[in-house]
Amino acid sequence: MSGSTYAFDVTTTEFEQQVILKSREVPVLVDFWATWCGPCKQIKPLLEKLVSDYNGAFLLAKVDVDAEQQLAAMVGIRSVPTILLLKDGQIVDGFPGALPEAQLRAFLSQHGIEPAAAEAEAEPIEATVPELLPEEQVAELRVRIAAAPEDDGLKLDLACALLGVGQSDEAEALLDALPANLANDDRARRARSRLGFAALLAGAPAPVTLQTQLAANPDDHAVRHLLGVHQIVAGDSEAGLETLLEVLRRDKSWNEGQARKALIEAFNLIEDEDLVGRYRRRMASLLF
Repeated sequence: MSGSTYAFDVTTTEFEQQVILKSREVPVLVDFWATWCGPCKQIKPLLEKLVSDYNGAFLLAKVDVDAEQQLAAMVGIRSVPTILLLKDGQIVDGFPGALPEAQLRAFLSQHGIEPAAAEAEAEPIEATVPELLPEEQVAELRVRIAAAPEDDGLKLDLACALLGVGQSDEAEALLDALPANLANDDRARRARSRLGFAALLAGAPAPVTLQTQLAANPDDHAVRHLLGVHQIVAGDSEAGLETLLEVLRRDKSWNEGQARKALIEAFNLIEDEDLVGRYRRRMASLLF
């Protein structure tokens, strides 16, 4: 089977045969999506890449919830994207929203789904990516790009990884060089938004240094603010929001309302709607 054969659209009438019954032979990942959904556009190419990389270890069934409203209602889909995993004719797990590639691989691995032997030999480094530290991920991606310099998807991965370690200049250069199809991708747009936060970290101390300074002076709002920005840029969203919220709690007017502004900017970057909603309410309770 080719990589494209492992991914297919499915309708309500086909669902039992192509998904439920097929899952008794091979795990089936079902992507419930919609044309108007930004996160759906973000996760779709990652899922299609993985189903090709895994070379038949699982199948990807795609359901347009607008076209298949009956099926979406029957399964209980409340938001898109929603990803469900079926094995042995049963739904065994799932999650709402878009996840990065490393977390998708970890999700599959958790359920015993690993790349088929041929694919694993072709890209043996993939399975180790979730275990790498941010700096190690950058180094690993550089090696992969050297081996496949035409792979623009890897360059987007590297740009995102570089933002996670504060190397915003190189990340911006990589984003600027992306072809139109990737430059307009939600992931690339979100990475560009993170550049504003990353710019604040130019010349800033490392997080461990900021934590030491904060322990010595808990009322140093500038240090706490920088630490929160570090955490947001590194992808530790909840810790970053908590840190920025603490600045607001201690001094609402600090630096002309910088803590409130930083929280609002962070809300625009973070994809976890539940997390954002929770911290929006907490911010509102402090302000009003």
